[in-house]
Amino acid sequence: MEHHSILRVVSKLLIPPMLVFALYVQFHGEYSPGGGFQAGVVFAAAFILYSLVHGIDALIKIVPPRALHVFSAVGALIFAGTGVVTMLLGEPFLGYYALAENPVHAQEWGIVIVEFGVGMTVASVMLSLFIAFASHNPRLDDKDW
Repeated sequence: MEHHSILRVVSKLLIPPMLVFALYVQFHGEYSPGGGFQAGVVFAAAFILYSLVHGIDALIKIVPPRALHVFSAVGALIFAGTGVVTMLLGEPFLGYYALAENPVHAQEWGIVIVEFGVGMTVASVMLSLFIAFASHNPRLDDKDW
């Protein structure tokens, strides 16, 4: 991989803006198109680009698969937990009005929290799937043919 110096330089220039753009899409999603799903995909794409240039083992050192499993579960719990909290406060599932006295602020906070959970789950699952497929190296014996 040492002979791919142009790819390494270009990836070093592209990955930080990709991560910043993912954060922008994540936290600006309630005001414009975007949100947790789109941000999670862009975030995962930045790490996938890193892996394509530096190798799957380098990605696994940065983001261990076990951590991805934990992040995907935590993201789903944030989403579902927000809904359960609103139900315990007397509103329907994901009835954000229970989260604050001002309905506008309650709606904003609820959407930000839920979209954060969605983004975390989507990014973790996308990276987990990529690692699962990229690190799978079947070895065929003569008996398999």
